[in-house]
Amino acid sequence: MKSGYLNLVLHAHLPFVRHLDKDDRLEERWLFEAMTETYIPLLQVFQQLLYDGVDFRVTISLSPPLISMLDDKLLESRYEKHLQNLLHLASREVSRTAGDEQIHPLAQEYQRRFHSIHDFFCSYHGNILTAFRELHETGKVELITSTATHAFLPYVETDEALRAQISTAVSVFESHFGTRPNGIWLPECAYTSRILPFLREFKIRYFFVDSLTFDTARPLPVFATFSPVILDSGENSRDEQEQAVWGQAAFARDEACSEQVWSSVHGYPGDFDYREYYRDIGFDLDEAYIGPHIHAEGMRVNTGFKYYRVTGKDMNKVPYDFERARSKAAEHAAHFLYTRQQQLAAAGHQMGRIPVVTATYDAELFGHWWYEGPIFLDMLFRKMYYDQDDISTVTPLEYLSRYPDFQSCSLSFSTWGRDGYGDVWLNPTNDWIYPALHDAERKMRQLAAKNPSPSLIVKRALNQAARELMLAQSSDFAFIMDAKSTVDYAVSRTKQHVNRFGALFEMIHSGEIDVDYLSQLETIDNLFPAMDYSLYARRRLFSHSSARLGSSISPTQTSPPSISAPQRSRFRVLMLSWEFPPMSVGGLSRHVHDLACHLVMLGCEVHVVTTAIDGYPLDESVDGVFVHRVRVLRPDGDSFIHFVLQLNLMMLDRTRALIEDEGAQFDLIHAHDWLVTMAAKTLKEHTLLPVVATIHATEHGRNHGIFTDTQRHIHHREWVLTYEASRVIVCSSYMRDEVMRLFQLPQDKLAILPNGVTREVLLPHSGNPSARDVNPYVQSGERMVLFVGRLVREKGVHVLLEAAPAILREFPNTKFVIVGKGPMMEELMLQAERLRVSDNVVFTGYANDELRNLLLRVADATVFPSLYEPFGIVALEAMAAGVPVVASAVGGLRDIVEHGHTGLTTFPGDAISIAAQVIRVLADPLLAQSLTEAALSRLCKFDWHNIAENTVKVYEQVVHRLSVSTTT
Repeated sequence: MKSGYLNLVLHAHLPFVRHLDKDDRLEERWLFEAMTETYIPLLQVFQQLLYDGVDFRVTISLSPPLISMLDDKLLESRYEKHLQNLLHLASREVSRTAGDEQIHPLAQEYQRRFHSIHDFFCSYHGNILTAFRELHETGKVELITSTATHAFLPYVETDEALRAQISTAVSVFESHFGTRPNGIWLPECAYTSRILPFLREFKIRYFFVDSLTFDTARPLPVFATFSPVILDSGENSRDEQEQAVWGQAAFARDEACSEQVWSSVHGYPGDFDYREYYRDIGFDLDEAYIGPHIHAEGMRVNTGFKYYRVTGKDMNKVPYDFERARSKAAEHAAHFLYTRQQQLAAAGHQMGRIPVVTATYDAELFGHWWYEGPIFLDMLFRKMYYDQDDISTVTPLEYLSRYPDFQSCSLSFSTWGRDGYGDVWLNPTNDWIYPALHDAERKMRQLAAKNPSPSLIVKRALNQAARELMLAQSSDFAFIMDAKSTVDYAVSRTKQHVNRFGALFEMIHSGEIDVDYLSQLETIDNLFPAMDYSLYARRRLFSHSSARLGSSISPTQTSPPSISAPQRSRFRVLMLSWEFPPMSVGGLSRHVHDLACHLVMLGCEVHVVTTAIDGYPLDESVDGVFVHRVRVLRPDGDSFIHFVLQLNLMMLDRTRALIEDEGAQFDLIHAHDWLVTMAAKTLKEHTLLPVVATIHATEHGRNHGIFTDTQRHIHHREWVLTYEASRVIVCSSYMRDEVMRLFQLPQDKLAILPNGVTREVLLPHSGNPSARDVNPYVQSGERMVLFVGRLVREKGVHVLLEAAPAILREFPNTKFVIVGKGPMMEELMLQAERLRVSDNVVFTGYANDELRNLLLRVADATVFPSLYEPFGIVALEAMAAGVPVVASAVGGLRDIVEHGHTGLTTFPGDAISIAAQVIRVLADPLLAQSLTEAALSRLCKFDWHNIAENTVKVYEQVVHRLSVSTTT
């Protein structure tokens, strides 16, 4: 039986530092040094432990400012530049120290380590949050959050500002890691009972406090700091067991653990064999040599090249020895483990349950301040796993799940600062900031109350004002003032954010927004893209009563005459799509039409809000679907983004009229693709209806990356839509993986529902043997290879044309019929001429459904050579038409076409591969027949009725989840 558990917690946080005016601000080095010396080395340690099969647990809090910086492309590019500078210096140092037998091996080791850091950074394309998420998903590393800007919570005046700090933190965490955090690190371990309602509201299960907090608890914790306590809720309606399940748990940090690591006298980092932090070549070497590697203005800085060990007090430093330090780290890990064994064994004899020791540290201690810290942790976990069975590591949630009951206590204010109270953050060096912060809080609350339904520009200003207030509240600036380190910077930043808030307040109050100034602030202080100013409102903008929720309205209520329904529909769905027949740019139009129609067949009431098209009514019923079209100026070149903005505004206006003027009631919003993101998000905020989003394709996938401002805009809109949605529908396993990777979504938020096909329209007409006679593009005796789709690069038609000469050499009587239109048509025609195959290639342009279906039925082979394909509906339609399919093994096509069974697949972008597979089909009629027969037998998976039924199940999940959340 185990004698105890070790609950190891690392708090990773840095203040938000991002300056557009200069790329060499010294403060940005805080982030770069932490990444190089702490975050990446720790990630490497944890990944190696996983690889070696070592079982371990560690809890890491990532503060929202740190998350925002790690996810910032500008800072990522600057860090890449910083690493390149380090690698250049490493190369120079290896050459400079070549004659020194003691220092040269150190320079070589630094070079190896910096290359390892650079390789790791590049392997995650500059975003190491992905590595944190991967570890989180293993269950070995528990990621938790901190408050939005690391505000010192006891000194926040208004409850609205407290709630905003916690709500924003949860939102940022969820958007990056796909799940809500179970725990929170209270900045500076500063506890005040005022936070409890908000921790409960956002289902924060646990947090950490200083041991002094337990010393003054009422009643005193009977197990001291060896067990968490449940915070007394003040509600007598729950018994102790229910409080254990629903209350918030507080873990107290262990003083002995802190002493062994933190103490300047007895702590491990001060050992004489460890690396001396304060001896760096950035200060030791001549400026002529070191100049290119320190600040451009000649200011000396740490470079990370430190060649000496602590050695001893008042002694000349002697060279550092990596292996000697590593051995000492192993000794200290063994000592730490031994003392925990003794401590936990003694505690367990008195408790009657297995005790837990909570060891909390700043993450930056491990690697940055204590260079051997990551090695110490690596050794500690390995020794715990291999060398003993007495104790093991545990996460807070795991420990809470081991027992049904914990003592309930009330805790008083405390911190882990000087003497356990708050004078570090409130003393004559920094007390001037709080009157300004409290005034800004009250003004922010006033702005939120007076602007429940602002215009888009005012809403932007309100959200930016909230960002500036939060940034001014950072506890880091008060701490720096007290520590007397970079005081001028801390004072400047605090005043800067307070003044920016003040300027925005005056603009909003006067109704005169300086758009250029606002845009500048949004670019500079760009954290929290989903910022919601309404968090500062005293009352929520919308009631959660059933009268406001379409899904909860009494079934006996009937719709108004304009939208009549004899009885309550299974679901009332508001569907947003910029395409709907007859408007058709890609496959989206057909998908939305077929899905909506089959939902109606299942008893749903579906309203589609879409784009108007000349010659068709603004409001009509199509196959039982209520269609509402809105007029928008047509897109023209680069103005397409502006068209999308206008489309969303018109959709909002039309939907408002549906709900308020015509009495329509909805259960949910179903949004299709990024073009309707703004409308879906705004409607969600103003109606409290849940959003289901279908992502049909991604901008990153279409372009094989994000390179332009327009692409970045679209990519961000896609992220916002997936973030706001309760569930996200994708059409293939490929799209699931892509969306999870790009938008950091949890797998359980995603549903794979394939596109469907209506078989009856496409099945071969066995009674029409002369169908080829009406084919306008192919003569008797000719073979036809067919492509149907948009003429854009990702569809790969240019690769099919490259394959044409090889196919024609084997089958000279072949016609390549290219059905569709798009921006590449002229380029493809010129390519056909250049390849001398233009006589055998027909570009039909747009083809109506009747002609397209005819061509599908009579083709000898269809080819879909896509470079990117989320699904590939046309390949499915070709199968339904009974024609052999040759397709790239890419994206969703891999879910549809099984090579050698339901079709033939090719290497993406490979003309030789395409030619070989098309020739196989044309040369072997028996193969072609077996492929089509197998494909037809598999089509039941893609039946629209089944897809609609599964869509309804998704609706049931989100509506049920909403009804549960509003009644608890």
